[in-house]
Formats: sequence, C-alpha cells, structure tokens
Amino acid sequence: MKPILQISLDLPHIEAALEMAKVAVEAGVDWIEAGTPLLLGEGLHAVKRLREAFPDHPIVADLKTMDGGYLEAEMMARAGATHVVVMGVAHPATIRAVVKAARDFNIQVMGDIMASPDPVACAKMLEANGVDYIIVHTGYDERAEDPARTPYDHLHDIVKAVNIPVQAVGGLSIDQAADMPKHGAPLVVVGAPLVIDKKEFSPSANPEELKTILEELVARVKSSV
Repeated sequence: MKPILQISLDLPHIEAALEMAKVAVEAGVDWIEAGTPLLLGEGLHAVKRLREAFPDHPIVADLKTMDGGYLEAEMMARAGATHVVVMGVAHPATIRAVVKAARDFNIQVMGDIMASPDPVACAKMLEANGVDYIIVHTGYDERAEDPARTPYDHLHDIVKAVNIPVQAVGGLSIDQAADMPKHGAPLVVVGAPLVIDKKEFSPSANPEELKTILEELVARVKSSV
C-alpha cells in the first residue's frame, strides 16, 4: 500500500483532540485515531464528534478489545469509526467476532500484537483470522521499565511473516516514524501531543509550529519509498 500518515489523539478530552485533529488534517494527515485515552475519557461521543468534524477521513478507534468483540466493534462502527483495534493476546474467538462485525458493518480491523509472548506467531494468527492490518506495538509501560525495547525488536520479522500492511507503534521519534515505509511498515502513526526533543507541541501552545512539523512529516512519509 502507499504510505499513509495517521495521527493518534492520545488526549483525554474531545475539545483538545478536535483542535489537534484540525491542525493535523490541514497539514495533510490521512487517518485520525481516537486514542485509548480519548475513548476512556469521552467514549463513543469522541468518535461521533470526530466523524461530524471530519466526514471524509478514516477514523481508527483504538479499543484494544479483549472480549465482547462483536458488540464493541459494532458500537464503534455505528458511531462512525472505519477501523477498530483488537488485541492479538485476546482469545481467537474474540478476534473472529471483531472480524465478523467488521465485515457486517463495512469497517476494517487492526490486530495489535502488544504483550504477545511470540510476536511473529501472533501476527500470523491474526492474519489467518481475518484482520486487515498488523500493529507492531511496544507498550508505554514496557518501554518505561526497559527503555531499550522498541518496535524494531520484531518489526522486520513480522513484515516478512505476513502479507497484510504493518504499522509500528511505541516510542518512535519523528525521524523513525518518517522512515517506517522503508522498513515495510507503510501505515505510519504519530502520537498527539507530539513530544520532540522534550518539548511538547499542541494546538493551544503553537498551532502554526505544530502544523509545520506535521507538514514536513507528511512530505517525508509520502516520499519515503
């Protein structure tokens, strides 16, 4: 697939998330993600508000589903999400339920391999059960305890092991994110707010500077293959 840039709105309040999304869309970002903090803080209303504000953009709901797969996927689809996230360590029945709901409601599924004891086997299992994308994810807490851990630990092996698009998430710098398509992960994600050289960039702080940073990232991602 052609490189795509996704903004992950990891903010607990919808108004701040909408500000960030507006700047990101103006900068050329392709997909909008309702991050887990946003879903926890605002629930389905966050997805509805994003859909109202950005009717033509794909919206990823980072549910991290572990159970009740069909219902969770259905609820997000009805709210306006185009993609939902299921965890690879969930029971295979849950993964299949999410996939079934996705087919019923014309959305797609992203399978997150975070915390899997065998990431490559997990990615293959997710693909075999019908997910559309694999997320190679090194978690926040995992990185906090062991800063040496990164998505690169498993990325190349997983890219070789599956035939569906791959995304890498977890502590990547702007430069690393921009290079992801060269590593076989064309679905690039950057978290918001952005932290670059220990400085936080958010719309309320400096929207024009943030927009410039994202425009440059969009250009690099699109020209990286």
